Amino acid sequence: MSAAPTPARPLFPRHGPGGSVGPVESPQNLAVSENRPVSAAPRPDTITGRIPVTDVQPVVQEGRFPAKAVVGEDVPVRATVFREGHDGLGATVRLFGPDGAEVQRVHMRPGRPGLDEFLATLRPAELGLHTFVVEGWSDPVGTWRHAAQVKVAAGMDVQLMLDEGVALFSRAAADDDRSAEDRELFARLSRALADETVEPVRRLEALEADDVDRMLAARPVRELVSSSEEYPLDVQRRLAGRGAWYEFFPRSEGARYDEALGRWVSGTFCTAAQRLDAVAAMGFEVVYLPPIHPIGRTHRKGPNNTLQAGLQDPGSPWAIGAAEGGHDTVHPDLGTLEDFARFVARAHELDLEVALDLALQCAPDHPWVAEHPEWFTTRVDGSIAYAENPPKKYQDIYPLNFDNDPNGLSEAVLEVVLGWVERGVHVFRVDNPHTKPLWFWEWLIARVREEEPRVVFLAEAFTRPAMMHALGRVGFQQSYGYFTWRNTREELEEYLEEVTSRTAGFYRPNFFVNTPDILTPYLQTGGPGAFKIRAVIAATSNPLWGVYAGFELFEHVPRPGAEEYIDNEKYEYRPRDWAAAESAGASLAPYLRRLNEIRAQHPALQDLQNLTLHASTHPDLLVYSKSRRARPEGTHARAERVTDASSEGLEATEAVDTILVVVTCDPHRVAEATLRLDPAALCLRPQDLDHHGRFEVEDLITGQRWRWDAQPYVRLDPTDEPAHVLRVVRG
Repeated sequence: MSAAPTPARPLFPRHGPGGSVGPVESPQNLAVSENRPVSAAPRPDTITGRIPVTDVQPVVQEGRFPAKAVVGEDVPVRATVFREGHDGLGATVRLFGPDGAEVQRVHMRPGRPGLDEFLATLRPAELGLHTFVVEGWSDPVGTWRHAAQVKVAAGMDVQLMLDEGVALFSRAAADDDRSAEDRELFARLSRALADETVEPVRRLEALEADDVDRMLAARPVRELVSSSEEYPLDVQRRLAGRGAWYEFFPRSEGARYDEALGRWVSGTFCTAAQRLDAVAAMGFEVVYLPPIHPIGRTHRKGPNNTLQAGLQDPGSPWAIGAAEGGHDTVHPDLGTLEDFARFVARAHELDLEVALDLALQCAPDHPWVAEHPEWFTTRVDGSIAYAENPPKKYQDIYPLNFDNDPNGLSEAVLEVVLGWVERGVHVFRVDNPHTKPLWFWEWLIARVREEEPRVVFLAEAFTRPAMMHALGRVGFQQSYGYFTWRNTREELEEYLEEVTSRTAGFYRPNFFVNTPDILTPYLQTGGPGAFKIRAVIAATSNPLWGVYAGFELFEHVPRPGAEEYIDNEKYEYRPRDWAAAESAGASLAPYLRRLNEIRAQHPALQDLQNLTLHASTHPDLLVYSKSRRARPEGTHARAERVTDASSEGLEATEAVDTILVVVTCDPHRVAEATLRLDPAALCLRPQDLDHHGRFEVEDLITGQRWRWDAQPYVRLDPTDEPAHVLRVVRG
């Protein structure tokens, strides 16, 4: 037995806790501010910094793996920062780019009262491995200011407090790291406090000036600065964490029954390419193809997963490998590699990316079975073990075994993946990754990204949370999840809170509304309203969502006794007349198109971690909002790259995009309720409210407008429109 390949993942920079205890820091130009946090405790034999910084998030396994982000995404940062006594303190988060230079600095705001929690948002502007730190610091101005206001008003230690303020601001005015403007402002304050011709209470009013508040908010006086460890943040391209996916079988597009031949004729890459225009027109960004490789003939599955296939039955595409080849080639019925190249080229012309299925399993006819029997599990009777998920049996496929020859098998898979990357494929949907060792995925994903950083891996892992989360930690950018089975308001609220908050640093779910394997009872019995409901929730709650072909035709008939489609496309051709259905008004395609248009127009829907749940008086009404500010927080050296375009006529410096979704989870009954909205989550400003305290919302599905307060009445009929997708209209 050979050893597993050495992991290719680089070691991330680590620094001990503690921090620098020294001068005030307030660089004016982040582009040239490259000073790194210094790791030093007050004493060499202690770990705790002068201002303790703990519980930093997002951190994955104590920083052994990087947290995930995509370019332009708002990444919430949280930390616990506290100190002894009652003196004021603050916290700052600093983001460093791949070259080590500081690119963003945000002074954190207090979080939940009484928990010493501080919050901020980072917005990385470039690809690559970033790092960030949280710094805790003593706030001498805030400490003095509070004491002075109380004591001077009470006539206690008046002159002493004023003298201490003069000394404090004189030191700040002498700080060469400050701008000339800042130093002059501090000097002005020092003179005002020292002016004995003015009453003491009036002298303090100098600190209330707007320019003082703005300066201290942006560039506070910081002492006893103490840093957390330096944690990694892997910033990847947009499609790693945002995108709308559409799945279809190339063999079904253009498939026809030839009466003269008395058999089905497969669709090809050429006929499938004709479907791409419609996919792009619906606003999807990734077209996902199930396996396109030769299909084994031994133990080939027949219609509806029967064990006996007829001579003309095409078999399951996931039974990969035959005399024509294995994972590195295409099924001859679909065409040639050149035909596939033309398919990919046409997709790219339409701004679609092609995702291929990576299914690491082999039909008994796969060349690897004869060439490398050590790559499979051999039973005591000498036979190779086929796949099982008792009581399910998959006699048409052999699982791979990575224990006998990990190096040889790993390198073979790497060669396969890089071969498809060379053909223009940069997205892979991985079948059943939870049945392969974690070390292999950590190694493979790192090696592939070394060669081509644009590659994205989606884990098709419907399994236990521990494994699903671990796959995310070791490198998978996306994963299927439990969304398909979360249907009630209570279930959805719990799941949305989990994936948008607790696990978002490492686990990015892709909300597929259906798959060839999954047709839930909800869709089987819910009618067209159920299809709209699931599409709205998937498309607006999560920046990643997906649809399997046929969803837009309301396909809902199951195989008896199973959560699977009757006449399942996995085992037979399934041509569809898309145009006729849409012409007859029997297609959801226009609705899907509108949802994807809304997603493209509203930056708030492109982030994962900005979701807030709201309450309602009806148990079936799910209510949530998502908000995003046009400009990143704090000081940002690359702000122009990640500042959203002005929307609705607002200046970018002021623009806030807020989407409010109200959707019934019951596809059968009308829901009437009063909502309980959180105005703070909607980022409402005084100018957004009329003289009655109401704000305007526009339904982006219907175009209707209403004026709402914090407790509006709503009525939703799932047979008509089961959801409001609302834009908060800014004043």
